[in-house]
Amino acid sequence: MDDEDQGRLEQYLRRFQNATVAVSTQPPPSQNGKGVAATTTIPNGPATTPASQNAWSPSSWKMKPIKQAVIYESREAVQRSLTKLERLPPIVTPTEIVKLKNSLRDVALGKAFLLQGGDCAELFDYCEENAIDSKIKLLLQMSLVLIWGANKPVVRIARMAGQFAKPRSSPTEVVNGKTVPSFRGDILNGYQPDERDIDPARLVSAYFHSATTLNYVRAQLASGIADLHKPLDWELGHVRDPELQSKYQRIVTSITDSLRFMRTIDADTAGQLQTVDLYTSHEGLLLEYEQSLTRRLRHPSNYPAAHSQEAGDDDKGWYNTSAHFLWIGDRTRQLDGAHVEYFRGLENPIGIKVGPSMDGDELVRLLHIVNPKREVGKVTLITRYGEKKVEGMLGAHIEAVKGSGHVVVWQCDPMHG
Repeated sequence: MDDEDQGRLEQYLRRFQNATVAVSTQPPPSQNGKGVAATTTIPNGPATTPASQNAWSPSSWKMKPIKQAVIYESREAVQRSLTKLERLPPIVTPTEIVKLKNSLRDVALGKAFLLQGGDCAELFDYCEENAIDSKIKLLLQMSLVLIWGANKPVVRIARMAGQFAKPRSSPTEVVNGKTVPSFRGDILNGYQPDERDIDPARLVSAYFHSATTLNYVRAQLASGIADLHKPLDWELGHVRDPELQSKYQRIVTSITDSLRFMRTIDADTAGQLQTVDLYTSHEGLLLEYEQSLTRRLRHPSNYPAAHSQEAGDDDKGWYNTSAHFLWIGDRTRQLDGAHVEYFRGLENPIGIKVGPSMDGDELVRLLHIVNPKREVGKVTLITRYGEKKVEGMLGAHIEAVKGSGHVVVWQCDPMHG
């Protein structure tokens, strides 16, 4: 490593370690269209927060301490990207978000099963038809087996079309004997060691890769890729165990025979068997990106009537339109932290990673913050204890939540056991 590289790395480390949130004491200006008020400072530049500590807006998280802070060289370049994102159309709609929310209510009540799968860290290079098709087919295959075995509807959530940010425990890592900034996901920097500078233009690129991926998913579903009349088209190239292939084949044969019988007696509800709902999800790690895609939109017709009465005169709510479902990571779930503050104001269903360091009282307090109305199924608790701790911790967490009055979805972390 030459002197110039060493100097840049040391500067990066200093700025990462010293990143804190400093709140301005200036009098709050008048509200703008997004409910934003007084000026504050976050790492590398100005921001905005509401006048009241308890009021929520898409930017009120900037009053709180933040973990996994992002250090940019140029705030001007960041602002150009954020301004662009604010003008772009939503990637998902309130109708889709509320439909998922209603489906997760059924999951929380034991009437359906939640299946989520995808990449730990999605790369821009995965935005191509073969990779997307493989993930769709895998989720369809898994859900088919679950439906057949459990005799319950399956809610499918893909961890794709936005999972571009990667939380890291250290700001640097060693690659081929050289210390470089850590890879933090394609939304921030590149995987190759010589592409580790944080680039704000990647924020906009992440939007377009997400939108393109979801556009192709929607097109494939509309074109019949999920048609239950053609389950053999889903392939099993990833399954190498002959016994598993045989078991799956028997399920498909049984379903095919059933559909043939239904067609014979003119009871084939073909329209309901040709497609499925497939929702998108990612960790809401980069709050500036998420804020830029958070819009105050009118509640759709499928919005629960009981909640419509609380929506206010304009019958609108704050929807994160970057994905249907977002979650808070185990590293960023501090009760007084920026991520919890941001998530508590969203209409979207949300997830919370629950690890060994979470005690029952803290978990209940967190649920009170992000779900004060105690909406059933609004929160999915994604457990990640590890095999040595799950037996001693899961039961206590379940009892704590049951005693709190919250009804949540319990899920095992689909990527980390």
